[in-house]
Amino acid sequence: MLSSSVHLVPMLVRLFHSPIRSSSRSFMDLKALLSSLNDFASLSFAESWDNVGLLVEPSPPHTVNTLFLTNDLTEEVMEEALQKKADLILSYHPPIFRPMKHVTWKTWKERLVIRALENRVGIYSPHTAYDAAPQGVNNWLAQGLGVCTSRPIQPSQAPNHPTDGTHRVEFSVNQTQDLDRVMSEVKRIGDISLTSFSARVDDEEQTRISLNCSQKALMQVVAFLSQNRQLYQKTEILSLEKPLLLHTGMGRLCTLDEPVSLATMIERIKRYLKLPHLRLALGVGRTLESRVEVVALCAGSGSSVLRGVQADLYLTGEMSHHDILDAASQGINVILCEHSNTERGFLSDLRDRLGAHLENKINIILSETDRDPLRVI
Repeated sequence: MLSSSVHLVPMLVRLFHSPIRSSSRSFMDLKALLSSLNDFASLSFAESWDNVGLLVEPSPPHTVNTLFLTNDLTEEVMEEALQKKADLILSYHPPIFRPMKHVTWKTWKERLVIRALENRVGIYSPHTAYDAAPQGVNNWLAQGLGVCTSRPIQPSQAPNHPTDGTHRVEFSVNQTQDLDRVMSEVKRIGDISLTSFSARVDDEEQTRISLNCSQKALMQVVAFLSQNRQLYQKTEILSLEKPLLLHTGMGRLCTLDEPVSLATMIERIKRYLKLPHLRLALGVGRTLESRVEVVALCAGSGSSVLRGVQADLYLTGEMSHHDILDAASQGINVILCEHSNTERGFLSDLRDRLGAHLENKINIILSETDRDPLRVI
């Protein structure tokens, strides 16, 4: 008995400590994780019509040990996420897009919200923010074409900063005594940044005032100036545009280092996306042996992004019938792979990139049941 108990103590110690040693992962606070996800690909790059970010939030505090990646969050995928003990689901497509008037058991999207809240699982969607990101979906899709140079078809603008304005107002003040009054009055208006500098206008030394302001503040500045016309002159009002970002934006226009035949490009795309079939519309006067050098692509639904772009080939998931006819009439070949087939493969790449970005602090897994709803039979 004595010998058994002596051996039992170390065994109990090993059993007690083994779960801790076997897990190299730790938890992340939900807010800290969301901040890191935004650092990876800013939600400011998402389209204005989109619904991105945290869509379902369990009551705080909420920590995340397992992040579950899926392209579409269906009820089948939700069941898988719950079985795998997910704490946060990253669904590329937002499962909540249109406003919900009630949350009942009646529709499948409402049931997703109920099950997520009941099981304390958050739901986050990046969607078009990941489309635009330099390391995002469209960049991943372009890698399947072969060695090429690419740029966004619709470049994104630099994100707004809280201190940035939408307009710049400049005007000159002649008298020093007027300058103090003007500066004092203008500074009372919120949402502006103001500078002044000396300028020589018509051989006369003047003080030039330049201020950046929001649309709302602009109305107040203009009102002040219109009521004090004697204090200033030579007014300019400029609309400020954010600079375009070279590697961020919707779609990609890709120029191959070595042009290939359309037949070769088709095989590359099928192999890269792991598809046995795709849909092809030949451009007028084109054949499978036609040369492909410039490819315009857009993951998902590409009509609005690709329309009017000059290229040898359009690659996307789906396009409207009439946009296909328009492209083909211009000699542009069109390849359609079904909507989510042009996106889903990115999740494997995303898992690795997020793992490195998050310093492997949490467990990141891919859905095994997520699939495109359309199949060729």
